[in-house]
Amino acid sequence: MKQIAITGGKGGTGKSTVATALAVELGKSHKVLLVDADVDCPNDHLLLGIERKPLKKVFQRIPKWDFEKCIKCGKCAEACKINSIFAPKGKQPVFLPQQCNGCGACVITCPAKAIGWSEKEIGEVFKGKGYGIDFISGELKINEAVSEFVVASLKEEVEKIKESYDFVLFDTAAGTHCDVISALEGSKMALAVTEPTPLGEHDLELIMKLLKKLGIKFEIILNRFEKGGKKIIENSAERQGKTIAAKIPYSKKIMESYSKGIPVSHESIKAIAELVK
Repeated sequence: MKQIAITGGKGGTGKSTVATALAVELGKSHKVLLVDADVDCPNDHLLLGIERKPLKKVFQRIPKWDFEKCIKCGKCAEACKINSIFAPKGKQPVFLPQQCNGCGACVITCPAKAIGWSEKEIGEVFKGKGYGIDFISGELKINEAVSEFVVASLKEEVEKIKESYDFVLFDTAAGTHCDVISALEGSKMALAVTEPTPLGEHDLELIMKLLKKLGIKFEIILNRFEKGGKKIIENSAERQGKTIAAKIPYSKKIMESYSKGIPVSHESIKAIAELVK
């Protein structure tokens, strides 16, 4: 089993386009599991026209007050660094569950032991099939703040089944934050998808630094490549001692496939498939 992450420093570079196209290409001759770990904004199922079916709900712990024990001291609010607790002087605290990350500082701080634990639903894990591949994804509920818990729950499900596949492809969120790191962990190789713009260059630098810190071997995929264009990404890659592994052209045909929910079929995708085998 090969676990490969498709990632990128910024949104909109075509990361999910590459992930879905690569999964379909590999699925022609191998058993493939595509994992959409961009739980804040999952869209691989839309690109592939896959109908998702609920697999499990994801819960997070949150504090629960016993107001008969509460002495209205306000120390729970003082301990809360994300302002999910408001304690008017001399009154019972007001709790905003959507902002809570379940750190437990309020529980530890309460001198009256008036705070215990409850839980809230923060997301869901889904599964599906299409184009000869298996699919699993997570999705964070609207107004919830901590996506890492959904990614962790998603990975728990993947761990149960991954050894039955030849390839497990993780489509991560964009950026370098905690849920991206969580999705990257366990992958032996990553494809860093970028575009030939100054923002693409800047954020490619960030994701390359992160992948090096995590010790993950990576290749650079340049999307929306135009012949004769400025070699912004090539120059950035050279500074890191890397070359561009594959170039996906800026193409009307590719854009039409994307807009219609049809996996991209192009020689560059076949080249990427050969690269990861």
